[in-house]
Parts: sequence; structure tokens; C-alpha cells
Amino acid sequence: MALSLVAGVSSFSGSMVRSAPACRAHVTMETAADLQALAQKCNPTVGFYDPLGLVAKAKDDNTEQATLGWYRHAEIKHGRVAMAAFVGFIVQSNGICFPWALTGGDSPIMHSDILAAGGPGDQWDALPTAAKLQILGFIGLLELVSETTVFLNQAGEKHYVKGGKPGFFPPFSAIGLPHPVPLNLWDPFGFTKKMSAERKEKALVAEINNGRLAQIGIFGFLSASKGLVVPGMDSIEGIKPYAGEYMAAFSATDDLPYVQAMLDYAPKFGNLVPTLY
Repeated sequence: MALSLVAGVSSFSGSMVRSAPACRAHVTMETAADLQALAQKCNPTVGFYDPLGLVAKAKDDNTEQATLGWYRHAEIKHGRVAMAAFVGFIVQSNGICFPWALTGGDSPIMHSDILAAGGPGDQWDALPTAAKLQILGFIGLLELVSETTVFLNQAGEKHYVKGGKPGFFPPFSAIGLPHPVPLNLWDPFGFTKKMSAERKEKALVAEINNGRLAQIGIFGFLSASKGLVVPGMDSIEGIKPYAGEYMAAFSATDDLPYVQAMLDYAPKFGNLVPTLY
């Protein structure tokens, strides 16, 4: 499916673009004061925490609003990915998988075959190369849709560094994709449409906090699976050890250019990290 969507976008023509809605989204650029107020809502105990002085530097460089938009969007997006990864790690570690085949042919690969490879890291390594390419290609497609000004304009929004709303993802129905997509990536079932402004603001704060915690959680899972000491996680029996490279999208089983060279070079970087156990 992902490859067909990528092929469809590559054949996209300007004549298929819908005219932008008459009502454009209002400018939502934030200042340091807005960020400090948000920090108090997210965690009044910690409050605004900027040890590297990134916000002050952006203000001095006269790029405050654009830079804050970039940081805010990055945190929201990484938080959402981390929440999905955290739940996915738990599901995969508990032996849950789809009951049908992953591939076709006379000798299909079952999802249970992938599950039998080990923990989540080993399960990814066990996927066929074509499956990995489809997943990565689909992720690239989502990035293309969320970052392209043309698509954002069709949804009545601007880029997050140019006055747009951080965390916004265009509805598929508003951007004229050549392939019909029944559900949007963000809020596919329309749960937020009837929320009041106050409820949405509260939900955003909860999402940011949950995303931050999920980022800590998924890194804890990954670290524990590599044998590091992670209080509260390293003693969980369900976290299986992983000997591969989490930062490598491909493993030695993938017959692709430069993969083996990448794997051979990885230990040189690993030796730069001090042993913690």
C-alpha cells in the first residue's frame, strides 16, 4: 500500500490541486512568553527549563517565532511517535500479532514467524527487505505531506515556521491525493471536532506531557534491552535482550548497497560511548 501511495504522489500534477479555502488559519506563531506560559501549564513544578539557552539565542538572532515553531512542532511530532512506539514495544513484547500472512506465494511469511524472532528489535530485523522499504517509504510520504507548503495551503494552514500551527497534519481529504484515503492520519474518527477551545487546550497540554513521558519510556525500553541499568525497567522479564543496532534501519539480512559497510562502521561509534555497566 505504501509503495502505491508513493507512486501516486510521484504522478501528482498541479491540475489536481484544489483551490485553497477562503478562510485561512490565523497566525499562531509563539513568543518566548507564550512558551513560558505553556511550560507552567505542563509542569508548574519544573516550569520553563531551557538549560542551553536556545530560546534566548533565537530571540537574539531575531528568529524567535520561527525557531520556536520548529521546536514546538518537533516536540509534538516526536512525542506522538514515542507514544506509538511505547505502546508498540509493549504489544510486540507480549506476543501479540496479526493472525494472517505477511507475504503471499506458496511459502508465505506469517506475522507469527516475525514474532518468533525475539523482541521488537529482532522482529524488525526479521522483516523482509521489501516490507522495510514500504514502511520507510510510507513514513517519507507522511513527511512530504506534512512539510510541503502546497499541501498545507490546501488545508488552509501555513508551515509551522511561517505562522502555522505546530503539530498540524493536513487532512488527506483536503489535499487532493490521487489515491482515496478513507481516514485521516490525525483524528481519523473525528473525536476532536466537537471539543471546546478550553478542552482542546487542556488536551494539548496532556498530549505534550504524555509525549515527553513516552520519549523517556521508549528510550528506557531500548536501553534495558541493550543491557543497561534502567531502574524499574531492567528487571522486567518481558524485555528481551537485543544484540542488533537500533540506529540502523537495515540489518545484515538486507541485500542493499552500503548496509554491510554501515554495520561494520557502527562499532567504531559505539566504542566512543563509555561503558555504564
